[in-house]
Amino acid sequence: MRLAAQNQVMGFVDLSGVRYGLNDGTTLFDEVSFRVGEGAKVALIGANGAGKTTLLNILTGAIAPDAGTVAHSGGLGVMRQLVGMREGERPLRHLAVDLAPPPVKAVAARLAKAEARIGTAVDGTVQDGTSEKDQLAYAQALADWGEAGGYEFDVLCDTVAVAILGSPWEAVKNRPLRTLSGGEQKRFALQLLLQGRDEVLVLDEPDNFLDVPAKRELEQAIRESAKSILFVSHDREVLANAANAIVTLEAGTTWTHGGGFATWHEARASRHERFEELRRRWDEEHKKLKELMLMYKNKAAYNADMASRYRAAQTRLRKFEEAGPPPSPPRDQDIRVKLEGGRTGKRAVICEQLELEDLTFPFDLEVWYGDRVAVLGANGTGKSHFLRLLAHGGSDPEAGLAAKRRLDPVRHSGVARLGARVYPGHFSQTHEHPEFDGRTLREILWEGDEDRPSLDRSKAMSALNRYELTGQSEQDFKTLSGGQQARFMVLMLELSGATCLLLDEPTDNLDLASAEALEQGLKAFDGTVIAVTHDRWFTRGFDRFVVFQNDGEVVESDEPVWDVR
Repeated sequence: MRLAAQNQVMGFVDLSGVRYGLNDGTTLFDEVSFRVGEGAKVALIGANGAGKTTLLNILTGAIAPDAGTVAHSGGLGVMRQLVGMREGERPLRHLAVDLAPPPVKAVAARLAKAEARIGTAVDGTVQDGTSEKDQLAYAQALADWGEAGGYEFDVLCDTVAVAILGSPWEAVKNRPLRTLSGGEQKRFALQLLLQGRDEVLVLDEPDNFLDVPAKRELEQAIRESAKSILFVSHDREVLANAANAIVTLEAGTTWTHGGGFATWHEARASRHERFEELRRRWDEEHKKLKELMLMYKNKAAYNADMASRYRAAQTRLRKFEEAGPPPSPPRDQDIRVKLEGGRTGKRAVICEQLELEDLTFPFDLEVWYGDRVAVLGANGTGKSHFLRLLAHGGSDPEAGLAAKRRLDPVRHSGVARLGARVYPGHFSQTHEHPEFDGRTLREILWEGDEDRPSLDRSKAMSALNRYELTGQSEQDFKTLSGGQQARFMVLMLELSGATCLLLDEPTDNLDLASAEALEQGLKAFDGTVIAVTHDRWFTRGFDRFVVFQNDGEVVESDEPVWDVR
């Protein structure tokens, strides 16, 4: 189902001189200035942890900048980076309300409270025994809901529910979010915003968890939408196909490339060359001023008439140095992944007439030691369930991670078995790690667990440094950006000693440098890799392709298959 775009009156976003500092006094970024004009499609890119999500939170008013101004015209629709994730027990209707325009969102909260007080029946009638005051409050809430556009929003939710989930809104609005795949959650949220009445959309990594056909639809929807859209993405295909301007956040500030992503690398290289040339000229001028000052200093020592010139040279040099040198080109990231693994039995995974309940027909599969298997297919076909089943230990939970992590069991029939000495390591698509709650990265490494050794402070900081997470060592896992969380999860796999990596869309939140480091780490990994992915670039490193089709069949292909709808 195509992601629809609705034409309407435009808005804009304008940031000028924005600065934001962290609690430790470090400036995260400064002098951030850019504009998303009416109808523009602008991508915000940058390394994980550079502050992209923080900048979006400032833009949307979630947090206040330390300096600078933010202005926008028109309604502002916002989709967070991990929309719906880690909120598995919440119903879908709560996600919908979170994405609603502010007037609808405000009335929805009051209407929910009024309904709870009077105890409305399933058909919407008021239960007997409620007070007249509560009934009047409920009636007023219904009236306010209508005035705020609530009924129109219900119609929109119904349209989107049918388009994305194939069922009317009344049938799905109370479904827990955990019963929807990450892609279904993302597509529902995107459709709601693209068809909504907000003139400006701010989308934090909207392509995450989407299969390739859905990414193509997203690219087309962004291009064709009359809305002004600012989005964050690390997917080069999405950037090339959807953005007509690129704002880059690096070295603590932003710069704008008015062309598309196809010419961005060239523009960045030229910009760095200009920085280097300006620094060379600054160094030459600095040297001349110092030599001039020293010359007048020597002359002033035996000629009093030179004293005023010496003081003037000193002043000129001081002002030049106070102004400081031009900015240097940003340092490239140096992320080093050291996945080791270990020798296992020849057959790493054996599936015999395995059927995932309500998802697949029975299928057989053998994965051999050292294989690199990409699991492909549309969202909702059972790929993540398959990986979770293997992480759970397959048909034998004692062989997996079930006892160590709260992994939901996967209903299935048939057999899924791990081979000899196969120890699974699971990268969760949704970054769910309740065992990390309330703990800093240093504490997690220092304390260790059943399958990870405890690291002293020196070794912990060395490991974090290899993943460029030293500055986040005292942060709670939940407070990290999506990309930083993903890097830390890869580090956890490295330390676990896993011999079979089960990766569920590992590159979704990784910036380009991090994704390349992961790819290099997987090439050197002595073990088996099974990865669910919709990353067309990442898939090039795999030699086997298992496709979960929409008709429930699971088949193997000689090459990647994307259009399986």
